[in-house]
Amino acid sequence: MSLALELAYKQKGITHPNPTVGAVIVKNGKILGKGYHKGAGNPHAEIEAINDALKKGYSLEGATIYITLEPCCHYGRTPPCTDAIINHKFKKVVIATKDPNPQVSGKGIKILKEKGIQVKTGVLEEYAKKLNEDFFTFITKKRPFIHLKLAQTIDGKIASFTGSSKWITNEKSREYAHLLRKEAGAVLVGINTVLTDNPLLTVRNIKTQKQPKRIILDKSLKIPENSRILNKEADTIIITSNNADKEKIKKLTDKGITIEKLPLINGKFDIKDLLSLLYKLEIVQVLVEGGSQTITEFIKTKKVDRFSIFIAPKILGKEGISSIGNLNIENIKDAYNFHLEDLRRFDDDIYLSLKPKS
Repeated sequence: MSLALELAYKQKGITHPNPTVGAVIVKNGKILGKGYHKGAGNPHAEIEAINDALKKGYSLEGATIYITLEPCCHYGRTPPCTDAIINHKFKKVVIATKDPNPQVSGKGIKILKEKGIQVKTGVLEEYAKKLNEDFFTFITKKRPFIHLKLAQTIDGKIASFTGSSKWITNEKSREYAHLLRKEAGAVLVGINTVLTDNPLLTVRNIKTQKQPKRIILDKSLKIPENSRILNKEADTIIITSNNADKEKIKKLTDKGITIEKLPLINGKFDIKDLLSLLYKLEIVQVLVEGGSQTITEFIKTKKVDRFSIFIAPKILGKEGISSIGNLNIENIKDAYNFHLEDLRRFDDDIYLSLKPKS
């Protein structure tokens, strides 16, 4: 199962809106085949492993298949994997965790058991759930998994008072940040980040088969038409309001940019409306990269699923731009609490991976 999880992790973020899944087939102590789901519309991990074994000339009758997620039992973009398992006369199926999708949840296991196949669940379940935590959130909460990311100084600043921010963290930290982008379905920033930094928001310096979508919150459609983010390296979505200039909308759509509109409430987008829109667009995980105002709005909604903070041993002082804005907290007992899940060092930088305490 550990090998199956390792195989699945290769495609983390690439399979959206599908989960990432790995499978390994074993018989008489020998690995016959292995595989992982490569992306939506492609064969599932079980089929990849079966085909791998068949190509090598192995008989699968009486074999055991280890799968990181409960096999599907319905027709989607591909046929049910339970049918293939039954047809090839597997003796046993070992599953890390059940699929939360109502079309599958427990049904795949039930079908296999009814056909006399031994089924064991819960093997390395904690790791399997973490692997697909974004997919599980997407299915059960009907919204994207929200991952906030900050790079800041030890005194909590993301830029100097002039807006200078390149680079707060070192090269190793930035490389790991690109891995976080790769694992996300979309990277989201506010228009101020675009105006200040003119970013690309693409995955660079590491290999990827798929670029995340780029999402810009721009209620007044201030984005300059020569912004680097408007290139064709990745899909770009600008979320604006009904007040946006129609002529500029046409110019942007002619460039291949997707424009989505949301209502303004007290001059701002409502995060709930935003999450509903992103769910409809089948975006499973959103990496929110800032700036301060955007990060703060997400924290206020308590819709944060993971918080990644890169801290550089630098000080910018009180006049620097704070990483998080006003939360109107009067008493320490009302502070937003997080659990430290991971701690790493990238030379002199420190990386914290946090999850909100329930």
